[in-house]
Amino acid sequence: MTITLNNIGRRFNRDWIFRGIDYTFNSGQTYAILGPNGSGKSTLLQVLNASLSPSAGAIDFTFQEKPVATDQVFNHLSLAAPYLELIEEFTLSEMVDFHFKFKKYKDGIGKAELIALLNLPKSENKLIRYFSSGMKQRLKLILAFCADTPMLMLDEPTSNLDTQGVDWYLSLVQRFATGRLTIVCSNQEHEYGFCDQRLSISDYKS
Repeated sequence: MTITLNNIGRRFNRDWIFRGIDYTFNSGQTYAILGPNGSGKSTLLQVLNASLSPSAGAIDFTFQEKPVATDQVFNHLSLAAPYLELIEEFTLSEMVDFHFKFKKYKDGIGKAELIALLNLPKSENKLIRYFSSGMKQRLKLILAFCADTPMLMLDEPTSNLDTQGVDWYLSLVQRFATGRLTIVCSNQEHEYGFCDQRLSISDYKS
């Protein structure tokens, strides 16, 4: 999957959050979008995953050298972000089944393997509403990593995780990010230290 930005900008009301971004995100590469809180990292990520339209410029998506329409980008994407909601009326088991009605598992992974990787013993039949914030974050991450998609987008991926959870996240990166276009929005180096490319949102302020 390749994403090409041509003079991209986004504003709310009259205020530009960022503008003039010319950049290409290439398949199989790892990218960090950097900036302080409130700088527009998450907004740019939403433009990159086609859930938000740019206010200026053009964005092109291609997969295996064929164009992808913006309303089909979601088929190629796995996303974990603080603002994504889980269905709290579901049990863990039901949430996994529901998610993978829309996505395929990565090779070698099935429901049992995913739940084992999650490392939350005796939680399979627990309602998500009773999960701690850290457990919910682990679930968001494991669903994104284990889905067979060419793009992986992670926004503040270690939010609500303790030190053990951060190590667990990094182990998922090593195993499941290889070969995918991976984009991490962060201002904490332990979340994006593995990324080959860095884009600072502050460079595109008007």
